Amino acid sequence: MKLGLYSSIASPPRGENLDRCVDEVIEEARLAEEAGFDSCFFGEHHQDKDGFLPSPLIVATAVAANTSTLRVGTSVVLLPLHNPLQVAEDVLTLDIVSKGRVTLGVGLGYQPADFQAFDIAIEERVSRLEEGVAVIRGCWSNQPFSFHGKHYQLDNIHVQPAPYQKPAPPLWIGASNPPGARRAGALADGFVSTPSTGLTDTTALVDSYRDAASAAGKEANVILMRDAWVASSRAEAERVYGPEVMDAYKYYWKNGLPEFKSFKTEAELTLDNIAKDRLIMGDPEECVSEFRRWSDATGAEICLLRLRHAHSGGPPHSEIMKAITLFGDRVVPYL
Repeated sequence: MKLGLYSSIASPPRGENLDRCVDEVIEEARLAEEAGFDSCFFGEHHQDKDGFLPSPLIVATAVAANTSTLRVGTSVVLLPLHNPLQVAEDVLTLDIVSKGRVTLGVGLGYQPADFQAFDIAIEERVSRLEEGVAVIRGCWSNQPFSFHGKHYQLDNIHVQPAPYQKPAPPLWIGASNPPGARRAGALADGFVSTPSTGLTDTTALVDSYRDAASAAGKEANVILMRDAWVASSRAEAERVYGPEVMDAYKYYWKNGLPEFKSFKTEAELTLDNIAKDRLIMGDPEECVSEFRRWSDATGAEICLLRLRHAHSGGPPHSEIMKAITLFGDRVVPYL
């Protein structure tokens, strides 16, 4: 299993400038490359109080410019909010600039504020994503194409130059429910699971994805996202990382994410109640064991680690750098 970073950049409550946070993320990506990580991915939100940066491809470009082998990408671009031709051209440009190191991950989105900001009905998100993927595929074909759908009308479009990667950059779909997993199987080159879904539910989603990919004649490619942390001991990992991840989970619970529907009150959201079969956290040996268990259960070949949390702004950069180093020294070589 290869490890990658999933990195959030947000205006944190600790008082740092946002530009310093961008510098920190670039430093973390450089260190991750040295430590043997495979990739670094960024997500998208709008109108969040935490100041989450809304343009992940721009940040991915900055990281690509400061690294040489690390893959960069999005997990995810909220495709229903964007003109898919523009997304296709932006990714194609980054593909050329990075010499073939970019992956496009797309998703539906779930926060009403994201859609309100763009004056797009959230009820249209499925059809917009499906049409958007079709348009992007046409743009990357290096051939003239036309597309006529509910949302997009294109005639004799020919996007050039051709992609650096052949035949095109990988296109993944992130999802957290069975219809989304099946959509990934039918349309995408890979399925990205959400980081806060437990092992049993993740395995069920992967099975749905694999069935749909097989029916579509596609090779399955499973990418896990996990909230993960390594430290010298389990107690230290819980002390440094526990409060940050719990802030994120309380945010998701308040926003009605289905993986938290079993918790009736916020008081039930404790690290003890939620960590098992959800977080990968502990000393190096425990983390290696957990990564292997998740890999065996899902068949995933890549795992994106969410060390930095937008909703809390932490853990601190210095602690993230220590964790990346320890992952590189004591976890990556054994996966």
